Parts: sequence; structure tokens; C-alpha cells
Amino acid sequence: MLWLQSLDVAAFRFINGALSNPLFDKLMPFVSGNAFFVPILIFVAVALIWKGGVRGRLFVLLVLTSVAVADGWICNALKEAVARPRPYIDLLDTHLLVGRGHSNGMPSAHAANWFAGTMMAFIFYRRSYRFMLPLALLVSFSRIYNGVHYPTDVLVGASIGAGTSAAVFLIANSVWQFIGRRWFPIWWKKLPALLPAENSVKPAPALDCRPSALGEQWLRVGYIFIFALLVFRLFYIASGTIELSEDEAYQWTWSKHLALSYFSKPPLIAYTQFLGTSIWGDTDLGVRFFSPVITAMVSLLLLRFVAREANARVGLILIAILTATPLASVGSILMTIDPLSVIFWTAAMLAGWRAVQPAGTTRDWIWVGVWMGFGFLSKYTNLFQLLSWVVLFALWPPARKHLRRPGPYLALLIVALSLTPVLIWNQHHGWITIEHVSNNGGFGNKWKPTLRYTIDFLGAEMFLLNPVFFIATIWASIGFWRSRSANPLLLFLFCMGAPIFLFYFVFSFHSRILPNWIAPSVVPLFCFMVLYFHKRWDQSRRVLKPCLATGLILGAVMVIFLHNTDLLGNVTKRLLPAQVDPLRRVRGWKEASKIVDAARQKLEAEGKPAFIIGDHYGSVGLISFYSPDSCRQIRANPLVFFRSTSTPKNQFYFWPGYESRAGQNAIYVQQVDLPDLQKGWVTNWLRGKKALSENEVPKLPRLPAELRKQFASITDLGVQDVFYRKRLLRRVQLFECRDLREPSR
Repeated sequence: MLWLQSLDVAAFRFINGALSNPLFDKLMPFVSGNAFFVPILIFVAVALIWKGGVRGRLFVLLVLTSVAVADGWICNALKEAVARPRPYIDLLDTHLLVGRGHSNGMPSAHAANWFAGTMMAFIFYRRSYRFMLPLALLVSFSRIYNGVHYPTDVLVGASIGAGTSAAVFLIANSVWQFIGRRWFPIWWKKLPALLPAENSVKPAPALDCRPSALGEQWLRVGYIFIFALLVFRLFYIASGTIELSEDEAYQWTWSKHLALSYFSKPPLIAYTQFLGTSIWGDTDLGVRFFSPVITAMVSLLLLRFVAREANARVGLILIAILTATPLASVGSILMTIDPLSVIFWTAAMLAGWRAVQPAGTTRDWIWVGVWMGFGFLSKYTNLFQLLSWVVLFALWPPARKHLRRPGPYLALLIVALSLTPVLIWNQHHGWITIEHVSNNGGFGNKWKPTLRYTIDFLGAEMFLLNPVFFIATIWASIGFWRSRSANPLLLFLFCMGAPIFLFYFVFSFHSRILPNWIAPSVVPLFCFMVLYFHKRWDQSRRVLKPCLATGLILGAVMVIFLHNTDLLGNVTKRLLPAQVDPLRRVRGWKEASKIVDAARQKLEAEGKPAFIIGDHYGSVGLISFYSPDSCRQIRANPLVFFRSTSTPKNQFYFWPGYESRAGQNAIYVQQVDLPDLQKGWVTNWLRGKKALSENEVPKLPRLPAELRKQFASITDLGVQDVFYRKRLLRRVQLFECRDLREPSR
């Protein structure tokens, strides 16, 4: 094989060196990657989806699938397996015109992607080879000319891309032939084969397709869509693209100390994480497993509910809207209290709709109480659903007849019983939760109306709820209220969502409101919005259809960006500053934990046991999770503690601390703020200049006086920088604390 390698190197040097000229030096880097490519690609994809008919939509779907398989799976696996260095690493005379890649060279993902697209375009649009093939060849040539790939890298990548596209089409066509006739007979009759040419030659067989079967077909599409999202989310979590957030890691520590309740939250999140980690271990997937599962369950409930009340196609649109909503999308990945809150609020709402019907039974009301009780044990905000019921009874006279029956009171009794675990725990812990919730919500502050928090609240909700759907929900609410619609379902859904949102909107004139506090209201309000416009679809189709498409496309872009902000860097060739990167809070903690654990082991090498003290509950949870020794010993012999305080600051106050480790040493960790962004950082970032001064002296927080009293001596180890892809992501300051004193009595 040496002759092949020699030929490969010779061909590379000829293209990269002998053919070098000023024109190509300018042109080839642009061909290889530029800021216009992705916007043009998105525009073409949207145009094909919007105006390309079934052929265009199938083409876009299969191209995306082919690229995902060829690049995301096959190429990445081969890069790791072959581990062939790029030319500029082995050949010192390489004429390098673009940035150095972060992966190995064999095969070329650029070539694979372009030839995947070229092959699929040829299958669907025969004449496309006239411009697609020259473009694919030009991009492949540019990878060699730019000095980042050998010719064989490109040849193998091109073969993988073209072969993958052909295989994806053949498999998809075979699957459609198999399931189309059985699951989607109406659509299969119109499209018996995915290839348009085959449909024009091969007559579709005659089938007895009743119009009533159309709803069942849309339901099946909904089931497939929900299942596909579930699989994608589980793979995304397991991929390690992001790490745990502070709240997730903090609540993971709760799952190691199961109790009736906790300092700031009800107990169900701890039990959920306990179950997840019991199945998958103390991994990211174990902690987050139930978040996508819960999202899939909510989606199934809503799909069937809307299919029954309107039709299955409208139900599928609702699921698509929620998927394109950033707040709901984040809730489908992160395992905090919000997914639990949403599913139980939704279950109580759907059971409540059955209960308020004339034929509603006591059993329906009991289920309302059960789901509301679980909702309270998930998040205290779920008690607002009681307010929703009060508003409903006040606005809908026919529902009041149920107040003369035992059902609502049994539901209320079940909710009251669900308070028992929280009340018992708080009775034994000085009612600390009430004090914490009051302080966190600012209830004790003097009322000083201000627009600052209100503007922040509305701006955050507009972004997180998707600007198009946020405005549509407000529009629908105003239109519904002005028309005094007699539609009971719309009134019911409005009452299930609007009171909690309006309460926090009004309260935002007093205190800062966190965006996720309104999470339980999203599902009922979006259900309300979708059903409101469904009634007006025929009269306003020309306006509503473009608005829906805009919202879904905008939401898809936002959601994809929130899943991996590096994609923006791939387009613009520069990463976002860490200060404005939404994923900063779920990145860099593995590296930070390595730094801290290495300092602990170095200190322990002096002869005495050493442990870790953190300055924030979130960093304590994250270091506990990502430090292998601490993760293994967290139940029996924890190595990471929150610093001892005289008053309760978080849940760690109520667990055994490090007081029993007298005479031992410790590493104290405190987080340090990143440098402030410069004025005009956006312009500098777009120009490729530094948006901040990474060399400025960091503003260091004071070392707690209590800590100085607890140890005989403390040595400052300085500030440690944590980087991600050569970007300063976070800073931690470490201290060596020696000889823990005996606790004073």
C-alpha cells in the first residue's frame, strides 16, 4: 500500500503546491466554506418545501437524512477508526489556506455531503447533475487545494456520500412500499412510489379508501413524528453534546438522599431522577431519561385530545408548534421540575374537561385531584390550577352544577392530602420552604411598580415561546374575549392557562420573574390558540398559512441553534462569546471538575485526606457528578460539600457536612465572573475581532470569613481558566485549605 500512499501524497502536492496561484488562493477558501452557503441552503430548502410539492418535500427530507447518516454517523466513525492525520500535520510544506480542523482527515465530510446531495438531486431531478456535479467536484477539489485533505480522503468521502444517498432512497422507497399500503392507503394510492418517474409509468392499484380513514392516517403520522423526536432526543442526550445544568446536578444529589420534601422544591424530581439513574446509571442519560419520555407522553395526550375535539391533522400541527417552541424544546431535554409540572398540569386539564361535561362522573374528578396532587409534588406553581378552576366556575355557569356534586370536593381533598409530605418535612425543618419561596418571589419587598422587570419578562417569553406563536396566542386571547365566544372548550382552555400567565405578568411590575415560571400555562394556551384559529382557517387561510409556516421555520432554526450553538460558528467561522452563549451553562463542567479534582489529589498526596468545598449549590452538584471519585462515593463518603453556614442556604445545610473531618485538608472552589463584553462587541465579533479582553484582571469575590475561621491556613492557588474549543468558557478560583479545626461548641 506504500505505492498508493506515495501516489496520494504526490497528487496532493501537485494540487496544493504546483497548481497554486493568486486567483485560486482567493477562490478556493470561499468555495470550501463561506457565510452565504447556509442561508442560501435554507432558502432553497424552504422554497422546495413551500412550492416544490410532494417531490420537493421528499427530496429535502431524504437529503437531510442522507447527510445525517453520511456525515454524522459514517464519516465520524471512520475518522475515529482510521485516525489519519490531515496533510498539514504530516507535510510541513503544505500550503494551508483555511483553519485547522478539529478532527482527523479520512474521509472528507465536505465531499460526502456534497455528493450525497448531488446523488439525491439526480434521483429526483435528472437534469440537476448539470450544475450539482460541477459544484460537488469544485468543493471537493477545494478541500485538497486548501491543504486540509488528501485526494483519497475526498474520493472516499464522495463515494460514501453518493452511496449513502442511493441506499437511503432505496430503503425509504421499500419501506414506503411496505407500510404505505397498510398504514396510509389514501396517500399511497396517490403516490405508490417515492420516485416521481415510477408513479407516471406504474398505475396505482385500486383500493377501497374511505374518507374517514384520513384521520387515522394523520394520527399515524403523529405517532411516527412523536416517536422520531423521542429517539432523536435520547440520542442527543447520550451523545454528550451538552452537560448537566446546575439545577439538574443539584437535584441529582437529592436523589441520593430521598426524603418527603426538600429545601426549595417538592420531592417528585428526586424520585424521578432516582428511577432514571437506577435504570441507566449516574450518567447524563440516566439523569435526563424521563424528560424526553415525558414530552412524548404529553404529545400523545394532546394529539389524541385534539384529534377527538377537532381532527388529527390539527393535533399534529399543535405538536409541531410545541416542538418549534424553544421553552418546550428545552423542557424536552433538561430534567428539571418543569417537565413533571407540565405533564401533570396537562393530565389534570384533560381529565377536567371530561369531568365538567354533563356526563362527567365522580371518577373523572378523582383523576383531576390525583393529577393535580402529583403536580403539586412536582412544582409548587401547580397550585395555580386551583385558581384556574375558580375562574372557570366564575365564567362558565353550566360548569357550576358540578359544585352541587361530591366530585370537585373529592378532588380538592386529594390535593390537600398531597400537601402532607411537604408539610411534615417543613414542620421538622423550621418551615424553611415557605421562607425561601417568599424571599425568592420577592413577596416581602415593598411594592414599587416598575416596567423594567415587565419588559424583561415579556421579551424573554416572546423569545422562548416563539415570537410568531406568542403574538398569535395574544391575538387569539383578545379576539376570543372581545367576541365573547360561546365555545366551551376554548373557554376551558383559556381558563386553564391564562390566569397563571396574567398573574406573573402583573407581578412582574413588582419583582423579576423567571421565564420558566409560566411553563404550565404553555400547553393550554397553545391548545387554545390552535383551536381558535382552526375555526377561522377556511376564512383566513391566506394569512394563517404563511404565519404558521413562518413560525415553524423560525422556531426550527431557534431550536436547532439552542441544541448546538456551535452551528452558528460553523456558518460564521467564529464562535459566540461565552457571555452570550445559551449553552455556556451546560458546558465546561467536566473540564472544571478535572481541574478541581487534580488539585485535590495533589493536596492529598501530602499525606492527609482531602475533600472539596464549593461556593454554590450548582457547582457542588456538578463537581460531585463529574468527579469520578465523588460520584462513586456520594452516598457513603461524599467528597464535595457546600461551605458550612450558620443559616440554611440550600439543601446541603440539612445533610452531614465536613465538620467531622477535623484535621483534614480541602480545596475550596469559587466561581469567578468572566470579563465584560466590550462596547460594540457585536460588530467586533462579526469582523472576527476580539469581543472582550481576556487578559483583564478578573474581579475576584471575597473569601468567606467563616471559611478562614474553619481552617488553620488557606493558600490561594489562583484563577483557573476553563476553555471550550479555544474559547474562555468559565473561571474558577481555587484555594488550598489546610487542617480543618474542630467545630466550636
